Amino acid sequence: QVQLVTSGGGSVQSGGSLRLSCAASGYTWSRKCMAWFRQAPGKEREGVASIDSAGSTFYADSVKGRFTISQDNAANTVYLQMSSLKPEDTAMYFCAVHGLNYYCRPGPTGIFGYWGQGTQVTVSS
Repeated sequence: QVQLVTSGGGSVQSGGSLRLSCAASGYTWSRKCMAWFRQAPGKEREGVASIDSAGSTFYADSVKGRFTISQDNAANTVYLQMSSLKPEDTAMYFCAVHGLNYYCRPGPTGIFGYWGQGTQVTVSS
């Protein structure tokens, strides 16, 4: 049973920083794609960033240069370091994983079979 446990959300003022963590367990794939998504009230879930087993990363344009995705393979944990946060970054953030033979991007959501519980990020102006 694949499990993803997300932590690290909170409230911060505009321009501040937060780091999210996503600890994965129970998977047996030799390679995987882990990604962060976010969903604001009334909006669709959108992909933020992804990282594959080799460490290749991809970012949505809206976060490029401000967010950094990284991983600790020994701890099976993926991180999302968020800097220069803006009020429009306010959302519930989810991590997700798949082990498909597919290029690693933060989308589409349908190919990610396993999701964490989400953590709220609130950025005030």
